Amino acid sequence: MALDKSSLDKSSLDSKESEQKIVIIDTGCANISSVKFAVERLGVTVTVSDDPSVILSADKVFLPGVGSASSAMSNIKQKALVETIQQITKPVLGICLGMQLMTEFSNEVPGSHIASNITESVDCLNLIPTEVSRMDTADLVSPHMGWNQIKVEKDNPLFAGIADGSYFYFVHSFCAPVSQYTLASCEYGQAFSAAIGNNNFYGVQFHPERSGDAGATLLQNFIRM
Repeated sequence: MALDKSSLDKSSLDSKESEQKIVIIDTGCANISSVKFAVERLGVTVTVSDDPSVILSADKVFLPGVGSASSAMSNIKQKALVETIQQITKPVLGICLGMQLMTEFSNEVPGSHIASNITESVDCLNLIPTEVSRMDTADLVSPHMGWNQIKVEKDNPLFAGIADGSYFYFVHSFCAPVSQYTLASCEYGQAFSAAIGNNNFYGVQFHPERSGDAGATLLQNFIRM
């Protein structure tokens, strides 16, 4: 799907855009530094916080995450951030596990990485009506780790100027299925959602902060929303 590149000015962000209040949610389960540095390279000041008042007053919010969904949701609950995140009305971008936490539930519970027959699940943030399950990679190595191409499924400002077949960097062994909420898809043993969206909530399974020019363009697009 070709997107209209005229909507994307690839120069640096203008003064109004760069003066926005950008917040990365400190869930205690993410390598925040890499996301922070990637956004700062665009000329934007970034605040890392788990303070509800700071999060809710932001113009744009990032929700990164690494590790397992069960551990991450435990951290988020301990910090009393579930309702805060659900109340955000400005654009939010979940990255990797952060994207998966935006769904209704995930099958990534203790033991699920080594046993494929585990059927338990953990409740997530319920921001995007889809779910996360272990990938069926067939004969391919799991986890899915490295560069892979995405297919843009819907016209969306998040992917302005990003062509079908663009490469992004992935590290994951659980995924969301392709659904009506899919903005971009990818193939690795199976088709899965590389990006999802619902209202003001967006999520990407890949790591834009590690994805070169395409990743920088996506981060810039998000800040410009």
